[in-house]
Amino acid sequence: VTENRSDLEDLHLYATPREQRFRRFASLEFEGQLYMTPYDFIQAVTSDEPKRKQEFYTDKITRENASGELNQILMETPPVWKGSSKLFRNLNEKGVISYTEYLFLLCILTKPHAGFRIAFNMFDTDGNEMVDKKEFLVLQEIFRKKNEKRERKGDEEKRAMLRLQLYGYHTSTNSVLKTEGEDLVPRSYWDTLRRSTSQALFSDLAERADDISSSLSDTTLLVHFFGKKGKAELNFEDFYRFMDNLQTEVLEIEFLSYSNGMNTISEEDFAHILLRYTNVENTSSYLENMRCRIPEEKGITFDEFRSFFQFLNNLEDFTIAMQMYNFASRSIGQDEFKRAVYVATGVKLSPHLVNTVFKIFDVDRDDQLSYKEFIGIMKDRLNRGFR
Repeated sequence: VTENRSDLEDLHLYATPREQRFRRFASLEFEGQLYMTPYDFIQAVTSDEPKRKQEFYTDKITRENASGELNQILMETPPVWKGSSKLFRNLNEKGVISYTEYLFLLCILTKPHAGFRIAFNMFDTDGNEMVDKKEFLVLQEIFRKKNEKRERKGDEEKRAMLRLQLYGYHTSTNSVLKTEGEDLVPRSYWDTLRRSTSQALFSDLAERADDISSSLSDTTLLVHFFGKKGKAELNFEDFYRFMDNLQTEVLEIEFLSYSNGMNTISEEDFAHILLRYTNVENTSSYLENMRCRIPEEKGITFDEFRSFFQFLNNLEDFTIAMQMYNFASRSIGQDEFKRAVYVATGVKLSPHLVNTVFKIFDVDRDDQLSYKEFIGIMKDRLNRGFR
């Protein structure tokens, strides 16, 4: 056990921050590959550390009858048309999520509803308005390919062990992506999806589909989207509903963790949630600033809470709108902010919510918001510390 722990601690040095977080929260291991349960995923995006004690997999679940038990776990997965904003909470430990699916789910959490159609079209490589299991498996190849470009140099054996944990294979396999322009590596996994899916050679993937499918274990997402036999197809309405439900579920969990059964959370709790996962070193100054300027607590409702995070998912469009208004180089007032949010995103923020945001970030108390500082902090919060 001591020897294994040492090896696994070494592997952490070769992992990226996202990989490290996945490895820290993943609680299932099957044939050498690590998986999250739905409970693990919720914890990974709403908590700083896992609630269960995990020390480099010495407590990971490995069983003699793992294959049979995996199938039994997946039997609990409902079809996509039975999905809800409580899917992950209802499944709890009864599910498995791979590393590439973890990256995909993180992409969903940070994208506006308008981006859902783009995501669907990226998977729909034959343009028939339906996505099948073969097309969805392009995801595995795209994220694996991006990971190989970013791998840190060093001990090949350790990197091979890390690939096995994350992708379930020992050595590099042939990619289904074209090789031209590989020096232009997109910054984010969303950009990787947007660029690489259009490059994917679906005919190549189709020829290798049986090999790819046989080398991958079924997961909760694959069974949810494509049925227990993998023959079902996914339409856009179901895909949209799944993505919207996931965003709602994570926001509900964060809201409920502070509301204590009430219909609102305090303005201070809202500030705590906003400043989590950001690069702000001294959050106490923001909190103290807000306490002094909002002495009477009114509370933030879930609708207000959700509308703000819908706005954050449209932050790129808001940034463009601000640049067009020529506010990028100066501070802005509440009316200008509220109007820019609505024009850019279609989201109407309540006056109380806008006032609360200003009281948090208006450090010099001139009722103006520093656009650049606000955008920088919110980009970090949007991507949950992985920008």
